[in-house]
Amino acid sequence: MTNSKNSSNNSSESNELYAIAETSGQQFWFEVDRYYDIDKLNAKEKDKITLEKVLLLKDKDSISVGKPYVKDAKIELEVVSHKRDKKILVYKMRPKKKTRRKMGHRQELTRVMVKSITIGNNAPKSSSKKETVKKETKPKSEKSTN
Repeated sequence: MTNSKNSSNNSSESNELYAIAETSGQQFWFEVDRYYDIDKLNAKEKDKITLEKVLLLKDKDSISVGKPYVKDAKIELEVVSHKRDKKILVYKMRPKKKTRRKMGHRQELTRVMVKSITIGNNAPKSSSKKETVKKETKPKSEKSTN
């Protein structure tokens, strides 16, 4: 019994950062340094993709739930490969009519690796610093007083 408790504690420690995001019409549970198979994307191998439709983000201490999406949350993915899923057989038959149809389907997939999960807006902070620099320079007001 003690082993199962220890293993459950270890699994909760490894899941310190995860996000639930929407892509390809589905919702996925993303964790860093794991790969996922999603519907085919128009991207080449080794391309970087950014997902901004993050529904939930859990950090070590906090959970952010979006309404509908979490603001300034991003998931960066790298395309590993393109592949095809297992074949699914579809068999249609109309009884007593001698009508039979057998078809197969293989879904096109893209395998992606999660590189990082981030929250926060770093770019506006740097732009606000530029605005303060502009406000500090007042050569026009000095010329007008002279």
